[in-house]
Amino acid sequence: MGNICGKASKDSDPFSQPGRTLGSAPPPRPANARSTIPSNVNSPGRTLGGPARGDTEDARRAAAQAAEERAARLNQPKGKLGSQLAKERQQTRTTTLGQASTEERRARDADASAEARNWN
Repeated sequence: MGNICGKASKDSDPFSQPGRTLGSAPPPRPANARSTIPSNVNSPGRTLGGPARGDTEDARRAAAQAAEERAARLNQPKGKLGSQLAKERQQTRTTTLGQASTEERRARDADASAEARNWN
């Protein structure tokens, strides 16, 4: 089975071409080959597990201050919808259920009065 969307390869059998023999391996790399290392490393070493620099306290303080500012901005109502949302967030479960119950009673009373008016 093959790939439906792909092209058929020129050689359908990967073993149709002769492979490489043991003696024809590529030449080994020279022993003195090294990776490139920056020539000017001016930073001091760090202790493993220790603080990197004194900047960590400043970064933490700045992050905490930014989080406090975002939280303060979220609590400010934004226009009419924001104030309505703030009101809904302040309601407890009992007040929400009481309000829904009152609306249901009013709807039932309105239906009952409409039915009494339309009685033939």
